[in-house]
Amino acid sequence: MKFIHFTDTHLVRPGRTLYGLDLQGQLDACIASINELHGDAEFCLVTGDLTHYGEPGAYGLLKESLARLAIPYYLIVGNHDEREAFRAAFPDVPVDVNGYVQYVVESPAGRFVMLDTNIPGTHEGELGPARLAWVRARLEEAGDEPAFLVLHHAPMATRIEAVDRLGLIDAEALWEVVRDFANIRHIFFGHIHRQVHGSWRGIPFSTLRATSWQLQLTFEADELGGVYDDPSYAVVFVDDDAVVIHDYGYMSEDDIFEYVRLEPEDLPKLES
Repeated sequence: MKFIHFTDTHLVRPGRTLYGLDLQGQLDACIASINELHGDAEFCLVTGDLTHYGEPGAYGLLKESLARLAIPYYLIVGNHDEREAFRAAFPDVPVDVNGYVQYVVESPAGRFVMLDTNIPGTHEGELGPARLAWVRARLEEAGDEPAFLVLHHAPMATRIEAVDRLGLIDAEALWEVVRDFANIRHIFFGHIHRQVHGSWRGIPFSTLRATSWQLQLTFEADELGGVYDDPSYAVVFVDDDAVVIHDYGYMSEDDIFEYVRLEPEDLPKLES
């Protein structure tokens, strides 16, 4: 099965830029690229921070842009989102009995468990007892079916300290749930604004560059800077024996050169 993952669109109200960026324009370029190259994908996951300030107008822009996407999409909220404004704009997105934006996406590759880590008034993430109980119930329902976790905040330390301080504060409690299930194949998340891949206590994970801006890669600074690296989306292939992820910088699609064999004597000299 093939699907798409992108994250952290950070839209603001109409007619405004943020950090000098046309964020809806960058999202629209992402969607246009997906439509052109990956219209055969099963669906698209969008992992939170859909808006920057939680403004109704920004959710309106998001809805307008996503209407152009040729494949189904599934949304979760992040720390920059405002849950009630999101629900007003996207009333068809399921919620759990407590109103959290948590639901299950069934697919040919298995069950995607979509989580809500938003805590109003802070940029940290948390699930808490009610949401964690919901996660356990959904994983128990899956039985031996493969499962994938989808959330905004990283449950592990990425070593980018300024971001890790705003991570999932009850990651240990999440681990106490997921450790009981051997069928979890991968964790997808956002929040980091960089491509990071690895494993958390044996469970593979990945995140990627945002469609908005990227964060400076530094492991010691108290405050992070933003960088204008190419935004990206991920193309994910799930097979019985592998999960393969390709990060794609869609704003440099035109910077393609012909790849031909060059002999050593054919190499041009560096210009001084």
